[in-house]
Amino acid sequence: MLAPMDAAEVEAQVEGFIARYDDAIAAQIRAARTIMRARLPGALELVWDNYNALAIGYGPTERQADILFSITAYPRWVSLFLVGGPRLSDPHGLLKGEGSRMRHIVLEAAERLNDLEVADLMDQILRNARTPLDPRQPQRTIVKSISAKQRPRRK
Repeated sequence: MLAPMDAAEVEAQVEGFIARYDDAIAAQIRAARTIMRARLPGALELVWDNYNALAIGYGPTERQADILFSITAYPRWVSLFLVGGPRLSDPHGLLKGEGSRMRHIVLEAAERLNDLEVADLMDQILRNARTPLDPRQPQRTIVKSISAKQRPRRK
């Protein structure tokens, strides 16, 4: 169990996770977080500093099962994961992967999150969410787990 922290401590901890990446990837993670927070008022931001990657999920509750999207950072790229991706209408063929629950889009730049085609996919998920986001809920960041053993974050 992680010790309780105030918002500034949590943000400093997340920034420490991000700072372990090369500058270009770290900048992309920061920009993606900014875009996702603006796009998803009321979403909780849940952070897992895992063995393979840094995953930052967005959903209406603290439950991992309620996550709608995640920004996941690897040493060489950042991806947007869309929960429910296999059921989405994807006329532009953006979604990659074969998972039964998720699909992803590799983000060449964080600004890709603002593209109309990506926004359409995200809107489909938001419309079909089992628990919708409540824009009146304050946005918070919660570190859910930190893996003791991790792969290097730099190329």
